[in-house]
Amino acid sequence: MARTNATYNIKAVSQLLGIQPGTLRAWERRYKIIRPSRNEAGHRLYTDDHIRILKGLMEKLDKGFTISQAVSLIESNEKADTRPDHFEQTTQLEKIGDDLLSGLLSFNEKEAQRHFDYAFSLFTPETVAIDVLGPILGKIGDLHEENGITSAHEHFALQFIRSRIGMMLISIPTDPLLPKALLVCGPNEHHELELLLFALFLKRKGYDVVYLRQRIDGGDMQIVIDEVKPTYMFMSCPLKKNTAEAIRVVESLQRQYTDLKIGLGGYVDDYLSELDQKKIHPFMVGNSKKDWENWLQER
Repeated sequence: MARTNATYNIKAVSQLLGIQPGTLRAWERRYKIIRPSRNEAGHRLYTDDHIRILKGLMEKLDKGFTISQAVSLIESNEKADTRPDHFEQTTQLEKIGDDLLSGLLSFNEKEAQRHFDYAFSLFTPETVAIDVLGPILGKIGDLHEENGITSAHEHFALQFIRSRIGMMLISIPTDPLLPKALLVCGPNEHHELELLLFALFLKRKGYDVVYLRQRIDGGDMQIVIDEVKPTYMFMSCPLKKNTAEAIRVVESLQRQYTDLKIGLGGYVDDYLSELDQKKIHPFMVGNSKKDWENWLQER
């Protein structure tokens, strides 16, 4: 009988399947085909089901499929085992997302807006943002990385998404009795869309969100914190080259503001050794709605 408990660490999975740890982390981050749990030290733990899925993925890659095609094939089989209502909603969200992306990549803003409005007629703003726009961001990144679209396509699509999430963010009321959260891009970071999604998630929960689109110079960060007096501060760091500086800033701020609850988003832990991952684990917010919920509940 297959074990369903989390048994394998990332080193064991790498040796068992011949997948480099960095590649495995990238697949998890980009395609979310598996979601390993974490132990108290922050290390990934994989189950036999995860191993089965990864083996199937490797088999399809060996047959000549691209990673995107292989993931789609695996997900199609997995969906057959889900509840009908969940399957129907997931399929509908994916269809809307595909139609919206098609409009964006055709530079057809009117068509894209039509699909966006349709999504809003069926689902909550949070669902539209996280389960429709979020996956589109990943697909756009993949297509641009694989030279499947031009920079013009990417800029047009990202600007559409940025403006729509921004409008959603402004329209949501806040609860003055709930904590205040300061959100800012990390050092040298200019990719703020993931942070914008997180801002929307917090605002939908009623938090008073102070969202700063661009990074703040180190000397100005203390001024902003002293002025805003937030309970939480979240910093995003999606790029590997900025990881070390982001960690340095977060650790420095935590020493200075011991009561401030600081979260670090992006994919910082993908680029670190297990020892460094353990060190910064308390700061890591994660990259999914479930991760975000757990981080907030723990604090």
